[in-house]
Amino acid sequence: IIPVHVYGSVCDVFEIEKIAKKYNLKVIYDAAHTFGVTVNGVGVGNFGDASMFSFHATKVFNTIEGGAVTFKDGNLNRKLSALKNFGITDAESVEFIGGNAKMNEFQSAMGLCNLKHVDKEIEKRRLVVERYMSNLEGIKGIRLLKQQKGIKSNFAYFPVVFDGYKYTRDQVYELLKEQNIIARKYFYPLTSNFQCYKDMFGLVHLPVAEYIADRVLTLPLYADLDLQDVDRICKIIKE
Repeated sequence: IIPVHVYGSVCDVFEIEKIAKKYNLKVIYDAAHTFGVTVNGVGVGNFGDASMFSFHATKVFNTIEGGAVTFKDGNLNRKLSALKNFGITDAESVEFIGGNAKMNEFQSAMGLCNLKHVDKEIEKRRLVVERYMSNLEGIKGIRLLKQQKGIKSNFAYFPVVFDGYKYTRDQVYELLKEQNIIARKYFYPLTSNFQCYKDMFGLVHLPVAEYIADRVLTLPLYADLDLQDVDRICKIIKE
């Protein structure tokens, strides 16, 4: 099972664990958006058999580029170390078909610098999200992602679903763009609709994912975003 924690929100890890145990399945989480997130005080990387984190420059914590994997089975360490280095296991052996997924020293140094400030960054993001919420809550046709019970978020993104609003998602996107405000249709289009995958797999009908993908827009969110700019963004959306 490969569930995705998205926008800084977390899957129902306990229900997924029940399903995995029932059918004797492994669980690998896509945790790209959830560095620093906790579930009932437990780091999100502790759930499932493994979790993959992204340290790309756009993430709450970044090393400019890179990532990390957390895993429970210590026996995986040797294989993962080889897989990230072309499958090389020693000076004369290549045991696996691997890739080049090594972080260099500069990326690591950048990560150590950013790690000192990540909690402050998350707190500043929280204030931005709260300002968005106070501006947009209760508006007919606008759905916001609510804080999950027991989850300490990292406030990675601020998604808004335009569902029955006076403007469509695409119209709001263009209105903001005219004011040099760049929002993001995230995720759109769906991976299942990519041209490069056409005819490669059986067609799958994903009505919920398609419905959200056509209506969701992530608004600008970063730690140093001025709260007055948040108000201006919301004013454009409302007016």
